[in-house]
Amino acid sequence: MAENTLPRAAHPEVAVLLEELAASGRPSSRTLPLPDGRRNFAELIEPLAEHPEVGAVEDRALGVDGREVPVRVYRPAGPARAGTVVFLHGGGWVFGDLESHDGLCRSLTRRSGITTVAVDYRRAPEHPFPAAVADAAGVIRWLADHGGEIGVPARPLAVAGDSSGGNLAAAAALVLRDAGGSPLAFQALLYPATDPAMNTASYAENADDPFLSAGEMAWYWSQYGGGKAPDDPRAALAAVTDLSGLPPAFLLAAGLDPLRDEGLAFADALRRSGVPVRCTEYRDMPHGFLLFAGRLSRAREGLAEAADAIAAGLAVPG
Repeated sequence: MAENTLPRAAHPEVAVLLEELAASGRPSSRTLPLPDGRRNFAELIEPLAEHPEVGAVEDRALGVDGREVPVRVYRPAGPARAGTVVFLHGGGWVFGDLESHDGLCRSLTRRSGITTVAVDYRRAPEHPFPAAVADAAGVIRWLADHGGEIGVPARPLAVAGDSSGGNLAAAAALVLRDAGGSPLAFQALLYPATDPAMNTASYAENADDPFLSAGEMAWYWSQYGGGKAPDDPRAALAAVTDLSGLPPAFLLAAGLDPLRDEGLAFADALRRSGVPVRCTEYRDMPHGFLLFAGRLSRAREGLAEAADAIAAGLAVPG
């Protein structure tokens, strides 16, 4: 996180949260050695999230293309509704893990009544693009074929992710479409990163956003691309010319986020390709706000909306 002031349009609770973060004295995760930075990222988020009870939480490892991919399975309390959502965490493809997004996954599971499988995919810079996409698509395929073996509903399947995880969710949907016979019925993209060009109006407006600055995002893209921003359309999603045949989508944008405009543009591109899209913008919220549901009422609203959209997208009765 950058140390800057908030725009005047921010919700009052965001200003209080920023003061709390500043008082904690935590350094930017980028300034620390990689293992320390990753731990710092998770430790910053954990006390600010909400952590509702769910029915059960289980860590497993799935055999995907000759390697083991760790996952965490969140089962709802009481009878689970049909379907499973595969969740891909944010953190710039460098930070974030099962711990940093534990609260968010619990919230989605509790609110939707649907089983959630969080993926601990390989991260940059040790594993640059396309390693994370391969892990994401591989886990979805594994669950479609073998989910019943571990008590996870194999159909219908949704994929969801926040920020860089939203990028991976959309990329996995593309990979599975192009491979033929995609098992996905829905995708939920929460303030996704879609365009490494970083030249939108929202980047100009929010270049010094204290929750995600333009400089930070440039660094993340470079880490993910192995030293430069990737131009492959499975990463640079704005370059995809044909989005037809992808599953219906819910896209959530944050109004004070550098990524706002590229997310909204991706929703428009999906619509132009004939993909049903529900899009909502939380105009007074910064990037990453859903992680802070323990402090922000608007984050709780956003999580409830995302959970409802996933349930509806999987044709789950209310």
